Amino acid sequence: MPADERTLVPHSPARIAVVAAAALALGAFNPAAQASSYGTPAIALSDAYLSGAVGATGDPTVTVTLAQKGADASQLTVAATKSSDTSVAAATDVTVTGTGATRTVAVKAEGVGYADLTLKVTGAGGKTATTTLHYAASQSVSDSADTRYFTGAADASAAVDVGGGYTVVADDESNTLRLYRDDTSGAPVRTWDFDAQLGNPDEMDLEAAARVGDTVYWTGSMGNNKDGKLEPDRSTLFTTTVSGSGADTQLTFGGSYQGLRDDLIAWDEANGNRLGFAAGAAKGQIPKEVNGFNVEGLEFAPGSSTTAYLGFRAPLVPPQDGGKALLVPVTNIDQLAASGQDTSTHATFGAPIELDLGGLSVRDIRRNDAGQYLIVAGSYAADDPSEPYVLYSWDGVASDQPVKLMTVPTEYGAWESVISVPDLSAPGAQVQLIQDDGSADLYGDGTEAKDLDQSEWQKSRTTWFTLNG
Repeated sequence: MPADERTLVPHSPARIAVVAAAALALGAFNPAAQASSYGTPAIALSDAYLSGAVGATGDPTVTVTLAQKGADASQLTVAATKSSDTSVAAATDVTVTGTGATRTVAVKAEGVGYADLTLKVTGAGGKTATTTLHYAASQSVSDSADTRYFTGAADASAAVDVGGGYTVVADDESNTLRLYRDDTSGAPVRTWDFDAQLGNPDEMDLEAAARVGDTVYWTGSMGNNKDGKLEPDRSTLFTTTVSGSGADTQLTFGGSYQGLRDDLIAWDEANGNRLGFAAGAAKGQIPKEVNGFNVEGLEFAPGSSTTAYLGFRAPLVPPQDGGKALLVPVTNIDQLAASGQDTSTHATFGAPIELDLGGLSVRDIRRNDAGQYLIVAGSYAADDPSEPYVLYSWDGVASDQPVKLMTVPTEYGAWESVISVPDLSAPGAQVQLIQDDGSADLYGDGTEAKDLDQSEWQKSRTTWFTLNG
């Protein structure tokens, strides 16, 4: 035996070094032995469901997290390898960015429908693993570069700007309030549910909201359901208090009032039933008819923190095609939600205001700090795609009529929410609107968006429109 080997003491540092060097040399010429030292890669999606739109800008993305025992994350590669429907999105339409353990997956939509996309991670030693991303794509829309999609719900029906580029959105199919970033497609960054404070109501059919100072007033439609059934919880008016702004926004519960519908009917009856509220709200009456009873707008009167205008989708005045849109001032709205269990407190009202919106009704109304109002006008009828949506400016004075600004392009859904009102006199002023897309067949399979099983596929479109070119 060579002298140098005879002198190596077992387990001595010198002998260990020789053995290690031999092992490394052996591994270099034996890839199978080297590969066996690595574990199977792990691949996990932040969400298994993702939606997009044909021709969209800034569609939602998902995050994929990678790991492999014995290997650094930077050694791993991930790519789409297969699609169940290449007419919707092919493997080549999937982009993965990033180099670490967490990467971003984006998909470009080619057509309307659904596709299961297989993502494959390849790790050290050639080991692989796969996962599936379930993808849904909706149709292209006009103004696609100025359009984003708020996901997680499809029935956006009221919105309040909370500053810092964020908005709280209400949904008329749930009682949840959701915080979104205005310019980003995707899921809410925060949600609130005040059902416990409100006595666990059924669906409140939230349709309108207005902010004064740090207080936001939210109200249901006050109308019957689509079958004419009385739904008392839809008459809920409640307040929240805003603290912080942007992504740090917090809402706390204020108070509530349940009697506004009854107060409106009693007030109209005391004034000769001129507006037909009792008949429009009667059991069996469909709310979204020309003589129905349905509230969809709320905003404060000029310079006031106590008087707010209720904007009615129905009735028109008189209740016929071509009738005027209706606003009713509630002159003590600040006292209502603060009344608690005091049953002696009731709403008081000012003279009703009739606005010529070309035979359309109020779908939202919003005021800026300069006292300029923007009204979204649409049909009183339910799900009537033949009727246009039109934007009007107004000065808030009852004797003055609104001025038509533009007709809003509509491929599907209903424009129902204004986030905030710009200076309406400024050239190139833009306004951001949100659609209620709950009744839309977004993915071409006959399923209304509100009925989709996956909330990630439910979404409401939001678009910026230029008012003065």
